[in-house]
Amino acid sequence: MIMADVLTWFLIVIGSLMVLIAHWLGAFALFPGLVEACGERYARRPVAATLLGVVILLPLLLGGITLAKTGHHPAINMALIAGLVIPMMLAMLGSAGLALRIGAGLRSSSDLDQPWRRVLRGGTVLSLVFVLPMLGWFVLLPWALASGFGAALLSLRGGRRAPATLSTEQRV
Repeated sequence: MIMADVLTWFLIVIGSLMVLIAHWLGAFALFPGLVEACGERYARRPVAATLLGVVILLPLLLGGITLAKTGHHPAINMALIAGLVIPMMLAMLGSAGLALRIGAGLRSSSDLDQPWRRVLRGGTVLSLVFVLPMLGWFVLLPWALASGFGAALLSLRGGRRAPATLSTEQRV
């Protein structure tokens, strides 16, 4: 393997991790209440979010792949891809809650003025966890997406709540 091949794969991995973090930051910027609700779901019921995500997302993906292999018409394949984009976007939205939850554990004094930094810190840590060969690629990344999908569904079903205000004890 020459140096150009190594550099190519290194840049692909780094670019993929940056795209994940950008999605999480964008989700927090556009839907802060929903991402915070997903983070609360991870704090209260992470197993329920994971099970719900796996139970709904796995048959959906397997059915979509099966239909894509048997369907030979491009319009059917495009409709399947479009139908799978929505669950994947919900999975990214919910996994932004996981990044927020991890970032909240890594407190900083700038969190009150710049709450998006929690997502940045947590997303950086979470994406670096995905770099771990085999376990990160095939276990942790799918788990984060499946549980993110479940957390997003639970948060959407649970309704929107006003974001909790920090008490004076938590601000110090």
